[in-house]
This record gives sequence, C-alpha cells and structure tokens, in this order.
Amino acid sequence: MMKRLKQVKRGEPFNIQVDNEFLTAYHGETLATVLLSAGKKIMRKSLKNKNPRGYYCGMGICNECLVKLEDETRVRACQTLAEPSMKIKTGA
Repeated sequence: MMKRLKQVKRGEPFNIQVDNEFLTAYHGETLATVLLSAGKKIMRKSLKNKNPRGYYCGMGICNECLVKLEDETRVRACQTLAEPSMKIKTGA
C-alpha cells in the first residue's frame, strides 16, 4: 500500500524563462523538476538524427536532459538548481 504525502512544503516561488515562456519554479527544485511539472518532456534533440531526448536517469549519469543556459553553457537539468531570472533553451 502506497501512502501519499498530504502536504508538500515548497520554497518561495519565482520565474524562469524556458524557450521564451515564463514558468514558475520554487527554491530547491532542479530544472528537470520545473520542466516536467510544466509538461515539457523534450529537453534536447540527438545530434545525429534529431530525435527528441528527455529526462532519463535523473542522477546525472547520462546526458539526455542537457539544456542550454543563457550563456550557451550546457548543463544537466536533473543536476542544476533553478535560480531566479534564469533563461533556459531546450532542444524542443
């Protein structure tokens, strides 16, 4: 029997920009959490065939959840905490 949490306490909300769309994030959440909560399943496209790639291992081992920051740095969404005013680009 699985028990559900009655109430989850989240940090303070703030906005991040993902592909020119504003999403609500909460302090302590990763980018993957924010993206998945907003229904965004595609994080990038494969280099060779341009196939959609998304969240996979969730622990920083694979590179399936790579997204680009405003300065073009690629980071793993599952390992990067959301910060106020971040601008992210996915490969979607």
